[in-house]
Amino acid sequence: MAVLITNIGELVTNDPEPSTEADDLLGIRTDAALVVEGTRVAWVGPAAEAPAADEVFDAGGRAVLPGFVDSHSHLVFAGDRAREFAARMAGESYAAGGIRTTVAATRAATDEQLTAHVARLVQEMTRQGTTTVEIKSGYGLTVHDEARSLAVARQFTDETTFLGAHVVPAEYAEDPAGYVELVTGPMLEAAAPYARWIDAFCERGAFDVDQARAVLAAGAAHGLAGRLHASQLGPGPGILLAAELGLAAVDHCTYLTDGDVDALSDSGTVATLLPGVEFSTRQPYPDARQLLDAGVTVALASDCNPGSSFTSSVPFCIAVAVREMGMTPAEAVHAATYGGARALLREDVGRLAVGARADLALLDAPSYLHLAYRPGVPLVAGTWVAGRPVHA
Repeated sequence: MAVLITNIGELVTNDPEPSTEADDLLGIRTDAALVVEGTRVAWVGPAAEAPAADEVFDAGGRAVLPGFVDSHSHLVFAGDRAREFAARMAGESYAAGGIRTTVAATRAATDEQLTAHVARLVQEMTRQGTTTVEIKSGYGLTVHDEARSLAVARQFTDETTFLGAHVVPAEYAEDPAGYVELVTGPMLEAAAPYARWIDAFCERGAFDVDQARAVLAAGAAHGLAGRLHASQLGPGPGILLAAELGLAAVDHCTYLTDGDVDALSDSGTVATLLPGVEFSTRQPYPDARQLLDAGVTVALASDCNPGSSFTSSVPFCIAVAVREMGMTPAEAVHAATYGGARALLREDVGRLAVGARADLALLDAPSYLHLAYRPGVPLVAGTWVAGRPVHA
């Protein structure tokens, strides 16, 4: 069945074809329409030239853009770290060790509790226009708990990431090498059937560059593509490692050196920036302008997690990126759609062009500009996933 979505005031396509305005980055069309057939976009063009379809959906002159691609989240967890947040707001510093608090709660939770919690967060994301989400493990840190975390995540997305190398759990505090052996051996064996990606937290207080390299190599041997957390808490070697290995993405990039930026520019690795983290930890924001000016592809994601960024809202991240990270509204929207798709090595999402999956967000606003212009306002009036409205 074909559905014509017409009377679109402003359509963001992320398509390089000539647009009707001087904003080539987003491929904007005005007075536009698109046809959805099955799960895919079948036609895009001026509303006056739209072909006939089985059904017509009137967008009412509102803006339509590709659904957000949230390429970094940690949704499989239990418990709450609100007191930790309050302590940070009172002046205490953030450290990766707080993850262990969530590990204890997650291990104690049932599969049903974890599944219900992920379902609630995914629903929050969908209501805010997110149509593709990556979900990591990393709060189990045992063979059993990492595998079941990924099994839970796989119920909601194909973009699942094994993050056994999140932190060294308390029981291995005196034997981090032994924990790396567990991660690259039995834990990986149990987790790999449920994962597409492998990740490591290459940071002080977590894993050094040699440990991260070993984890990524073991994952690659099991057919898992690599990504990396790096330079969140301070400068380090993680970004250079990601560029050297040609990973799909390196995430956080809060503390950048000129060498990091040059390496990313040469490698094609996406820099995924997570402004919710800096907002929630009072760390400095990453320099998106430096990355963009060097030709690095930037993605924006929520990093939804209970410790350093408990937000499920990509529109919020867009607004913060514009206000605090030197991005234009167009660059921020592009990073939250096309950039996220690049970070997941996806060509079928993050754009609205013929053949792409029909994932879209309908704004209760005339332009994408309102995402940054009206921060905190629930502007997403409807979300479509694979050609079907799932929130309206």
